[in-house]
Amino acid sequence: MNILDKVPIYGKIYEIILENILNKEWKENEKIPSIREIAVKMEVNPNTIMKSINKLQELEILENKRGIGFFVKEGAYEKVLQIKKEEFFNIYLPFIVKRAKLLNINLIEELKKFEKD
Repeated sequence: MNILDKVPIYGKIYEIILENILNKEWKENEKIPSIREIAVKMEVNPNTIMKSINKLQELEILENKRGIGFFVKEGAYEKVLQIKKEEFFNIYLPFIVKRAKLLNINLIEELKKFEKD
């Protein structure tokens, strides 16, 4: 089972948007695609996209400029980076450490392998 299987569609879209900002595909102060464009591309209802957009507006990552569209706010990259770091350290890392202990995996040794690449 995929970890995202239990995440609602709007939550998955929220994550995709955050990734677009972190990857700098959507840059600060730039207009993002319209709700309709995103909905068509992701093959979901525009209302679902709007639910994700609303959450991102509440977090002050996106802003609506009436009559123009939605934009990535100044400082959004740093906010998203902080959100994703907190998520990593509070959710993913404890899960990984617990699973590694269960499987008798030495995480330090495994991480050294990644440093070589």
